[in-house]
Amino acid sequence: MLELKVPSVGESITEVQIGQWLKQEGQWVDRDEDVVDLETEKASVQVPAPEAGYIRNIRRKAEEFANVGDTLCEIEPAPAPQDNGSSAKQPDQPAAANSADQASSGHVMPSAERILREANVDPKSVSGTGPGGRVLKEDAMLAVQKPVPRASTSELSDPKPATAVTGALEGGQPHRMEEVKPLSMIRRTIAARLVDAQHSAALLTTFNEINMRPIMSLRKKYRDAFQERHGVKLGFMSFFAKASVEGLRRFPSVNAQIRGNNVVYHHYHDIGIAIGGGKGLVVPVLRNVENMTFADVERTIGDYAAQAMENRLLPENLLGGTFTISNGGVYGSMLSTPIVNPPQSAILGLHAIQDRPMAVNGQVEILPMMYVALTYDHRIIDGREAVSFLKTIKEACEDPTRLFLEV
Repeated sequence: MLELKVPSVGESITEVQIGQWLKQEGQWVDRDEDVVDLETEKASVQVPAPEAGYIRNIRRKAEEFANVGDTLCEIEPAPAPQDNGSSAKQPDQPAAANSADQASSGHVMPSAERILREANVDPKSVSGTGPGGRVLKEDAMLAVQKPVPRASTSELSDPKPATAVTGALEGGQPHRMEEVKPLSMIRRTIAARLVDAQHSAALLTTFNEINMRPIMSLRKKYRDAFQERHGVKLGFMSFFAKASVEGLRRFPSVNAQIRGNNVVYHHYHDIGIAIGGGKGLVVPVLRNVENMTFADVERTIGDYAAQAMENRLLPENLLGGTFTISNGGVYGSMLSTPIVNPPQSAILGLHAIQDRPMAVNGQVEILPMMYVALTYDHRIIDGREAVSFLKTIKEACEDPTRLFLEV
């Protein structure tokens, strides 16, 4: 048997969390095929099989923690299974039989299985609404709120302590359940960094508003030609990324950071773009945005977004960054005060576009307006610089041709 262990996934990282098993016990895995997702404090990584064989003795379940060097499972080396042979497949028969039993009763997803187990509900009594009759988390949560047949204690494994509390059905009142889960590795890191930013920096936020009609008109005019030529849609983020470069050039302190008793001025512009991923908010970094075209920006953001949804961002994708842009508008936020991502000194917050009546040359016009916010570290950035930086963003976006002419 070969042991599949938690690899070293980065300097100073000693603990990981099991994300999801891509292969189940008894399944065949090819050499170098990914077996399990591991979540670190920076990103998710996949652990491949060192040799081909069958997965045996999985020792860590999803959401459990493990240290670097711990054994995750074992791999039984074997010849690749043949379609017309039975000897190579025999080691996999117990798992296949188990899978058949699961299929006959409707496969129960792990999150649903945990909820039912903790509520002492027999999974066989729950109807699944997922594909192929799978019992989803929503099915399980609905089931524990109804009087359903219960499995005996001997039929169910002992629930983990302090993971859930379920109230009994009394007087026709619905069940009240609490589920306690550990913070994910990424969420723990985010929490620590944000609290650190609040404690160590003197944070202030300044606001402005932008008439988005010029950008929207430009996008509409060149949308089809841009996509045909570059193979990617022209979005708003590339305008704000390039406008930010212009602002950072004019006001270098916004692109700087405090390092001990020194101020470090960056003569490059690595801009982090906050993206909602499968494990929560992540901030991959666009390197040297000053040298990128609009198409480069849009294409890179699209690639990062796809990787984030699949939890396949690499740690190096998230390292560094001299400035950050966060777009809460995609979730409907009208106004917010974003928190600086240390050791950076500023973050630009974008918000939802909303038609509002505005005074233009003495007349009232309905314009698509967006509030923007700049949170900054007052230890290094003066109020004048912060306000002027945000005004630069406004001017560049309301006259986007300036971004191409660099005026």
